[in-house]
Amino acid sequence: MNDCLFFGLNKYPILIKNEPEKIIKPIQFKFENENENEKQIKQISSGYFSTIFLFKNGKAIEYLNENESNQKPEKIQIEENIQKVTVGTQNEAILTIEGNVFAKGEYINPKNPNEFINISSLIEDTNDRIIQDIFCGAYSIYLLTSNQNAYGIGSNEYGQLGFDYFQIEETEKPILMMKNVSKIFSRINSNFVFLLNSNHELFSCGNNQSGQLGLGESRKEEANVQKLTKIQNIPKGKIIDIQTCYYHSIMLIEDENQNPKRKFYSCGNYQYNGLGQNENTYEFTEIKSFLFENDDNIIDFSVGNSHNLILTSNPKLIGFGDNSNGELGTGDTKNQYIPIQIELPKLIFNEDISNYHISCGIWNSFLYYSPPSFSNLEEDLIKLFERKEFCDISFKTKNGEIIEAHKLILKYRLNQNQIEKLQEIISKKSIKESNQIFEMIYSNNSKINPKLYSEIKEIINLNEKIEETMKRIYLNEKENENENEKDFIIERKEKQYKFPKININNEK
Repeated sequence: MNDCLFFGLNKYPILIKNEPEKIIKPIQFKFENENENEKQIKQISSGYFSTIFLFKNGKAIEYLNENESNQKPEKIQIEENIQKVTVGTQNEAILTIEGNVFAKGEYINPKNPNEFINISSLIEDTNDRIIQDIFCGAYSIYLLTSNQNAYGIGSNEYGQLGFDYFQIEETEKPILMMKNVSKIFSRINSNFVFLLNSNHELFSCGNNQSGQLGLGESRKEEANVQKLTKIQNIPKGKIIDIQTCYYHSIMLIEDENQNPKRKFYSCGNYQYNGLGQNENTYEFTEIKSFLFENDDNIIDFSVGNSHNLILTSNPKLIGFGDNSNGELGTGDTKNQYIPIQIELPKLIFNEDISNYHISCGIWNSFLYYSPPSFSNLEEDLIKLFERKEFCDISFKTKNGEIIEAHKLILKYRLNQNQIEKLQEIISKKSIKESNQIFEMIYSNNSKINPKLYSEIKEIINLNEKIEETMKRIYLNEKENENENEKDFIIERKEKQYKFPKININNEK
């Protein structure tokens, strides 16, 4: 299913032929010569001169500026499956499932800026070359390694790599910016970056001419911050995401002690419409609107050049900011300084709303359905048992992203009461401790962390392995199947299904 809406500037590149340059109301997006593999979008990343569509099968199509490709889509050829794509102003990067990063751009490969090269292999520390996540700024690319180290490559004109410009003007090799990093935040046309460490301390550096680094009133005259600087007054709660653009930044915070649980905060220059505030704010300040104050949940949000879109669980699509190219999808080109609700076609939201995502480009926007991502184990279980309810297991914790990776396997190991108890324990743990808990569940190994093991041993059936559980469930439900087929399935499982490798970072 290709459930994708497009609105905004239909140029640089032209994405939908035979449509006007400015598409001011959401319309269905379809690929030329669409095939089955192009009906399940995993991610969209759109910048100044290119847009990349990543599909669930790990392949991608790139649309380039008409001067480069005459609007013909190009399939990016990477030997390994693609996990994530990210587009900046003068660069692009692709993360593969194996943890390699291929990138191209003027500041990445000056001799041949249109050729993808493996930049992760250029990291000097060979133990740090498995990449967990990637982010493109305007002229720089940021890498988060499996060891929770942040690297930067590309331009450092504004200090966006965390070094003095006169010390490092630009670099064609990734340089270590910070250790013990849990998240990186930077996008499309941002000449600055935010780094969040495992202690929930937030740092920023780079272009600060509009106060978009959130460093406060005392730093507003400092145009370029060339050293990673701790932000002193961040809102209370867990930082879910920070979306950035040239002039402003927007932060999504989750605070379980308040209602609503999720709130938006912004900082930067209000004259460019994207703050949701009516004056400049030099530190993160709450954006207030009745449109999302009482919603059960904020599903997704995205920031473009100076426009913002928010998807709520009601569902509602909410937007504010620059609309001169129709990028808010309101049916006109009137800028919106405060959040407003955007009318959507009835064809959308025919699946679980939590599987919809927003991607804002510089002057355009996408709202699309992305099917849940499953591991090879999960996909094979669905095929074997033909029970799609396996996909519908859902519960939320502070470390929800970890739960997502393991929840289906847990279904075979724990009953509902045990899952709820485990949820309660994990919600109070760090990401590192949560990973250790799962490793202990898989291996029944109390030596990984004796203290944690003592907390969870009562809720885990210590006498039953996951493989045995799966085998028992399969044989019980498929009693009438051919014996040879049973043997084949079990043999296949034993060879293919290995316990997930979980990165446990030793404390320094």
